[in-house]
Amino acid sequence: MKKSAKIKSSYIIYTDGGSRGNPGQAAYGFIVYDHENTVIFEQGKRLGIATNNVAEYMGILSALEWVVENSGNDLQELSFFMDSQLAVMQLSGIYKIKNPTLYSLAKKIEGITRALPCPTTYTHVRRENNKEADRLVNEALDTHALA
Repeated sequence: MKKSAKIKSSYIIYTDGGSRGNPGQAAYGFIVYDHENTVIFEQGKRLGIATNNVAEYMGILSALEWVVENSGNDLQELSFFMDSQLAVMQLSGIYKIKNPTLYSLAKKIEGITRALPCPTTYTHVRRENNKEADRLVNEALDTHALA
């Protein structure tokens, strides 16, 4: 009898954040894909008044919180893709984080990723390759009530 290879648990997450005005009404969106590139969860949420960079970070943080709540210890890969080059460079340790609010959010993100059983990577993608996360941001911004 053949043993089937265990499929490793991995998530690919696309995130986006934006504000209308900077600062202005802000929202984030994220989409979680499994190892077969199937959407398993998506969320868009309005934040109130914030900068676009805070919205980007909140999308990453909220996605990580979802991962913690919904994955087990068999998580092998966690890959983030976003169109914010600043967030990618800061969270990868290439750029310093001077803004106190972003620094605080980055520390929360770092604390979560250190507790995960796998490495976390952040990759910059062109805006046109992040359309679904962007759609969630705009849908959240287009709603009138705060979530």
